[in-house]
Amino acid sequence: MTNKFDIKFSRRTFLATSTACLATPALAQTDDTTEVEREVSTAVRRNISSFRSLDWRPYFDSTRNGAILVDITSRALHFWSEDQSVYKLYPTSVPLSEDLTRRGRTSIIRKVEGPSWSPTPSMRIRNPEWPSFVGPGPDNPLGTHALYLSWQYYRIHGTHDTRKIGRRSSNGCIGLYNEHISELYGLTENGTQVLLI
Repeated sequence: MTNKFDIKFSRRTFLATSTACLATPALAQTDDTTEVEREVSTAVRRNISSFRSLDWRPYFDSTRNGAILVDITSRALHFWSEDQSVYKLYPTSVPLSEDLTRRGRTSIIRKVEGPSWSPTPSMRIRNPEWPSFVGPGPDNPLGTHALYLSWQYYRIHGTHDTRKIGRRSSNGCIGLYNEHISELYGLTENGTQVLLI
């Protein structure tokens, strides 16, 4: 039989243990990943405050052909349909470093389901061990769908490695979960405007 003292002791123990766990810095798994996250409370505050719905008007003159806003800082992609009846917000992966990051206005020029992938010349220099070509399938870093932008080598695409989403993990592209890029693929068209900030 549990007495009153045992219940208080258990609650105190639970609260003390919980507080200690929350105060301890946590690192993301580093094997085969490209980024170590900071202390959990900092990352959570940043994600909660930044990952929010936005209005298209500060970023676009209109939503003609649809509009995509990629916020590198909050690691989020926003989509508005041309008639503004559809709004989507997706978590993304973003480039590893500032020198791999491109910002500005572009548009979708090509859509591919089951894309193939080849590393860019600069990727080959940085990673000579990478294969020169990967066909569609589970080993393809572009996932199940790719939206090619008017900037050479830049894409919004899926990924089979779900650990990358929400992290600085790409060589310049914007990555989404495969189910999200599949949905976005169906909502966009060639000519959809894209802004990376």
